[in-house]
Amino acid sequence: MRRLKFDSLLASLPSRERDIVCAMVTAQILAPQSKLAMTRWWRTTTIPGVFEVYEAVEEDLYASLDWLYERQDRIEKKLASRHLSEGGMVLYDLSSSYFEGKSCPLAAFGHNRDGKKGKLQVNYGLLTDTKGRPVAISVFKGNMGDAKTLLSEVQNVREKFGIKTLVMIGDRGMIGQKQIDGLKGLEGVGWITALKTGAIRGLVEQGHIQMGLFDERNIFELTHPDYPGERLMACRNPELAKQRAWVRQSLIEATKKELDKVRRLAGKRLKGRDVIGVRVGKVVNKYKVAKHFDLDIRDDGFEYLVNEERVAAEAALDGIYVIRTSVPADKLSTDDAVRSYKLLTQVERAFRHIKTMGLHVRPIRHRLEERVRAHLFLCMLAYYVMWNMIEAWRPIIFADEEQEAKKRRDPVAPSKRSKTAEAKVSSKILSDGTVVHSFDSLLHNMSGIVRNVCRRKNGDAKDATFEIVTTPDPKQMQALELLETISCSQ
Repeated sequence: MRRLKFDSLLASLPSRERDIVCAMVTAQILAPQSKLAMTRWWRTTTIPGVFEVYEAVEEDLYASLDWLYERQDRIEKKLASRHLSEGGMVLYDLSSSYFEGKSCPLAAFGHNRDGKKGKLQVNYGLLTDTKGRPVAISVFKGNMGDAKTLLSEVQNVREKFGIKTLVMIGDRGMIGQKQIDGLKGLEGVGWITALKTGAIRGLVEQGHIQMGLFDERNIFELTHPDYPGERLMACRNPELAKQRAWVRQSLIEATKKELDKVRRLAGKRLKGRDVIGVRVGKVVNKYKVAKHFDLDIRDDGFEYLVNEERVAAEAALDGIYVIRTSVPADKLSTDDAVRSYKLLTQVERAFRHIKTMGLHVRPIRHRLEERVRAHLFLCMLAYYVMWNMIEAWRPIIFADEEQEAKKRRDPVAPSKRSKTAEAKVSSKILSDGTVVHSFDSLLHNMSGIVRNVCRRKNGDAKDATFEIVTTPDPKQMQALELLETISCSQ
């Protein structure tokens, strides 16, 4: 955090609120928990001494959250000036986390991404640079659709951050035709997204995408009158095609197995067309393959057939995706357009860390709207610190060090680890003979560095205490040295 000048990022002048926020960010990375539990836990650590927040209690943390929320715009502007540039690319995606309670105005039922049925949720959009480094977070009601948030985020980049020309990258659910029509009215704003399956099927049926062309190459560019002023990059990934075929067949077989059970009960324990139909509907909707089945539901029984024509029609599109962009060829090549779209995995990585792998943002327990927004912003700031730590520790954790090679690899072929990364995964041993860590296990290993407060044995009660910090072992020293490579200007 010192290397990132984190305190000055929060505020130029020292304050108790700034110190408490720094302490909360640290605690969020080391042991994410509720604010009450946080203050009790960090008294067993050196955090109160490092940030001089010895007497901080739960109410102080909430007051500091309020202080942080008031400064969010200024902090995000500083992050944008560090990591975004005029004419550059910006990644954006939306996720959600479930909510405990019912009183927050932001909490609502929506598209559930957490697998928590019956839970209210809060949506939040994350804006990052092309490396996945977080710059800004926006919070929305839990029933807000992905696409409805896009234009407001573009306006934020242009107005709040002062970046007038940019390329927004979002998935096909985020940047649809309605959003593109809105973006076209903004001078200097380009986009990269992908076509939905229905649109791809239309291009294939009209002959604009000829399957035979994929025999010689896995990517080719085309134009279409329905997409004026845009470039379309048709791609086919054979490995992805095999995977989707296997998944579809597995789901069909699982559905057939369940339907056979219903067929044996139909006319016996299940009587009546309506009763049988309800049970059949639950089965075919369970695995989302209802479109591949022809159903014959009667009062006295039930039969089904797999519609092989529909299966074959879907299989013909396996492994095919189409990237759509407004950026001209002289500014972005075909290959780089596809690579740029795949950068969205960096935002997905951020959501994984924020939600589950490290920061555990969920469940959200705050009741006040401003507190929910502040809590999510605090988690974003914690991920900003964590992101830099992960990048610095790549040589000694399970992470691929050869990031630059991704800019030169085949844009369509399946992503593969470098030989160095494969060696780390297979052997679990580094070239120096030491073990490879995950981020969490290395963080736990670092907790072996302990500060002891000592007093001379049998000494006078008035004798002053003194501190001894345990000497880092070679792995801990290596990790500390790597952290020294972090820079806020990278």
